[in-house]
Amino acid sequence: MMRHETYMRNRMEELKPDEEKLMDEFYSKQNKQADMVNSPPHYNKAGIECIDAIAAATGDGYEHYLQGNIMKYLWRYRYKNGTEDLKKAQWYLGKLIEEVEGCYDES
Repeated sequence: MMRHETYMRNRMEELKPDEEKLMDEFYSKQNKQADMVNSPPHYNKAGIECIDAIAAATGDGYEHYLQGNIMKYLWRYRYKNGTEDLKKAQWYLGKLIEEVEGCYDES
């Protein structure tokens, strides 16, 4: 185990229940205020959006990545996050349309 992981585990064990409660409330409020469909904060690190990094890394496979995410969110919306998952599917569909617009249209 890395030293940082050991430190963090020890530190978490030292936290008092009140501190844990305050941390939970803080992160809960932060997530409620964030736009979890269009720009979830956990998908942006150092100013780089995860979706942009995936597009760059997958190249031609990006279109298939988008299709897979659309299917995932449509598949699970009734069982997990309801309307939020439908909005995520819609978001990925918008990205897919932007990506392929004009590519498959008949002349």
